Formats: sequence, structure tokens, C-alpha cells
Amino acid sequence: MATKVLILGAGGQIARWAVEMLEKEDVELTLLARSRDRLAYVPTGAHVVQGNVLDTEVLDKAVRGQDVVYANLAGDLDVQAEHIVTAMRNAGVRRLIFVTALGIHDEVPGEFGRWNTRTIGAPVLDTYRRAAETVAASGLDHTILRPAWLSDEDEIDFETTNRNEPFKGTVVSRKSVAALAVEIIKHPAKWVGANLGVDKPGTDGDRPVFG
Repeated sequence: MATKVLILGAGGQIARWAVEMLEKEDVELTLLARSRDRLAYVPTGAHVVQGNVLDTEVLDKAVRGQDVVYANLAGDLDVQAEHIVTAMRNAGVRRLIFVTALGIHDEVPGEFGRWNTRTIGAPVLDTYRRAAETVAASGLDHTILRPAWLSDEDEIDFETTNRNEPFKGTVVSRKSVAALAVEIIKHPAKWVGANLGVDKPGTDGDRPVFG
């Protein structure tokens, strides 16, 4: 039986890679985006929902009957996390993959960590941290992903660090983050309860090391 997967923020650049990868898997895709025009590609058979995660009626309907929810959003992530958790609890859907950002736990060491906080901004990191805390306390079977600075390289090359480990590297490709999300969707028992930093090996530095 095909796994039913809901992608929230399906018009995002990481999600676009995930959609392409999932087309080759035994899944039934539902893609939620603010506008259908933001979707670069819609696989045959995928169901498209146009709307906002903060619209309770839209979100509740989209979540109902899913096996996995993959959230790749931006903006007021803390409020969005609360809505997603509530919708999943109400629908009895348990598996959640939730993308945040590096630095939300003060886990990025050295000069790069200080630069990252200055550049992203403490208020934004606080918003993302609150979102992660909501997900972690939800009781759902969740995995939180904290990607490094994102590149558009057409490559899959990544390593992970755990919640209480210093973050490694400075960059990672969007395709790599998508590949990790897809791996979790294919094997939903893996990384349950994990909070993973994601970076490309060998990219340590005081600033993001692209190329």
C-alpha cells in the first residue's frame, strides 16, 4: 500500500527536490502551497491543495488520512508548528518531519556560530527554536532537521549531528536535505525523536564555504 505523504510548503526549493525524488517511490503525494503557481513540478496523480498552513480548515482537511507530514516552511514558524501539531493530533496522524535552521540551540561553535546568529538574527532563531520545542513536546513521532546554509548544488552529500553535538560544516545542498527527508519518509521508523543538524562534510569555516 502506498504511503500517503503531505508536503507543507511544497513550493519551496528543498521541497521541489523531494517531490521529484518521491515520484519514483510508492507514495501518494499531497502538495500544499500558498499558490499552485509556486509549484515547479506536479507529478501525475499528486493532489494539490492551495492554501495557508494557518488556515485551520485547509490544514485539517489536508492532514486527514495522511501517513507522513513533511513541513518545509518559513516565516512565523512557531505559530505554524502549533497549527500543524494540533491538526495532526486531531487527525490521528503521527509521523512528522519538520525543517528548522542551524543555530537554534546555540549549537554552532566558534566564529561561524557568532556570524550565523548575527546574520540570521536572534529573533528569527528564537522563532525557529520555539517551533522546534513545540514539535519536540508534541508527543508525535517527529524528526527535526537543522540544515546548514543552503546551496543549489546538484549533489547529495551530507552528514548529521545530534541535538547535543556541536554543529559541523557551514553549508549543505538543498538536494541533500531533500534526500534525507525522503529517506525518512521511506523508512519512517528511523530517526524518530531525533533533532539532526545537516551539513556537507569538509565545509568547516568562519563563513559559509560554497563551491
